[in-house]
Amino acid sequence: MTFQEYLDYFEQILAAPQDVDPYGDEEYFNYTKLNWSRMNRWLKRFEPNNDIKNLIGSITEPQHWIVITEPWCGDAAHSVPQLYQMVKNNPNIDFEIQLRDTEPFLIEDYLTNGGKSIPKLVIRNDVGHDKVIWGPRPEKLQDMFLESKEKGLSFEETKELMQKWYNEDKGEEIQRELLLALS
Repeated sequence: MTFQEYLDYFEQILAAPQDVDPYGDEEYFNYTKLNWSRMNRWLKRFEPNNDIKNLIGSITEPQHWIVITEPWCGDAAHSVPQLYQMVKNNPNIDFEIQLRDTEPFLIEDYLTNGGKSIPKLVIRNDVGHDKVIWGPRPEKLQDMFLESKEKGLSFEETKELMQKWYNEDKGEEIQRELLLALS
């Protein structure tokens, strides 16, 4: 789906969660409402830095950027709108959203340590060869996440740490990682 179709899907879930599995579950629905708010905040406030703007602007060969995600995913609420903001003005980049839990189950080809962690960005060239695979979160945050698991922090404590990290980082780390990966 396009990014706009993803936003429409998100709104459909918010309007009638009982019609879309698993959003009838109150916990999933509450995460989704929170993620809608976070995503819209990034769409309004996130401005790619000059380095990533210049690099993305210099892409003249067609590329296909596929983001595997779901509206309930907290990491996606930060990364997906930032990725979209980075590429939206380059007509050579086709930006597509694929849902993790819907056919064709592309996530099966991009597991993280055997798990279906999202969001996952796959950048392909014009003939469908993978150039870059990124995700499910910036490496520094992934290290923090794994460390919090090792320390036995609760899910709530881990989520709070991660949210604080995203708010303080403001999308700089994802841009740095993509600059390295695409250069």
